[in-house]
Amino acid sequence: MTESTRQIPFGRPMLGDAEVQAVLEVLAGPILVHGPKATEFEEAFAKWTGASHAVSLSSCTAALHLSYFYLGIGPGDEVIVPAQTHTATVHAVELTGATPVFVDAEPQTGNIDLTQIEDKITDKTRAISLVHFLGIPVDMERLGAIAKNHDLFVVEDCALAVGSYFKGVHVGLHGDTGCFSFYPVKHMTTAEGGMLLTKHPQVKERIKRQKAFGVDRTPTERAVPGVYDVNMLGFNYRLNEIQSAIGIEQIKRLSDFLKSRERHARMLREELDGIEGISYFAPPNEDHVSSNYCFQVVLDETLRKKRYEIVSYLKTRGVGTTVHYPHPVPRLSYYREKYGYVRGMYPVAESISDGSIALPVGPHLQDDDIEWIVTTFRQAIDVVRSDKE
Repeated sequence: MTESTRQIPFGRPMLGDAEVQAVLEVLAGPILVHGPKATEFEEAFAKWTGASHAVSLSSCTAALHLSYFYLGIGPGDEVIVPAQTHTATVHAVELTGATPVFVDAEPQTGNIDLTQIEDKITDKTRAISLVHFLGIPVDMERLGAIAKNHDLFVVEDCALAVGSYFKGVHVGLHGDTGCFSFYPVKHMTTAEGGMLLTKHPQVKERIKRQKAFGVDRTPTERAVPGVYDVNMLGFNYRLNEIQSAIGIEQIKRLSDFLKSRERHARMLREELDGIEGISYFAPPNEDHVSSNYCFQVVLDETLRKKRYEIVSYLKTRGVGTTVHYPHPVPRLSYYREKYGYVRGMYPVAESISDGSIALPVGPHLQDDDIEWIVTTFRQAIDVVRSDKE
């Protein structure tokens, strides 16, 4: 690291000696799948979030897919989905054979525009999928009222929202299922993995079976080893003992991780506030507590033409960035070709995808890294403006 540059990755898994030791203990034992660590992890995550029921899974996508599979959603059904999200949110619907129905984003948060949902509901609609975009909670009171009025199942995609709350209740506990991701650069990690939370005991029990081929008895429940029945269709969506052991240790550090993210996001907000030509997402009021996955800067019409120059300038000085997301999902080739897309169909989502830069705030950063990001970002804006002039 020199005075002219340093290395600040956008994200990095925060693993220490405790996680290493936990993995070694699992490897030294006889059980790698269907063991006590997965159950312990489920119980720990449920306790941390305040959930009634938790099911550990191989990914957040698996949790989303199983939510619709539980309902028996398939061809001829429709699911409301946000246009501005990771493609996994929509793939989970598409995999069932149902039709995703896209709704644009709201400009203040990037979340699904609640004012547009009811216009998209038909007699074929079975569920609403929502994403707490970059950790900013959706107004679940308003969305819940819409779902109740139309008797719709609510699936919360909380992939970027571990530590987000709406009116004091953790996200994922407002709808029928809440789906979480433990990918390496998320708020906590299991290397790869996910969790499904639900308030419905029948949902938990069925999905617990569906994640493991639909087998009616786990190995510990079998009177005779190797003897079981399959009474439903299922998948291989289990989380193994190694991943679960990592997750147990990560939960112990999660509150500190979140405090660090909040401090770094606050520093960026205070230092970048007022720069002409940029805006950023923020919770609308104190009812919405964000998990601060990143600090998303949205460039105005003039600056967004120079977005890649800005990103390049940041990169040459060691500041890692990313884009959430490069396209609204309906503009991605697969969905564009299947369902049709015309520019301007989802104007807010398009503006977010085409004009945003995500800056890091994770616990891998020190406060002086944030100062470096601020200085470098300001310099980048000045450079592209001078080039324009």
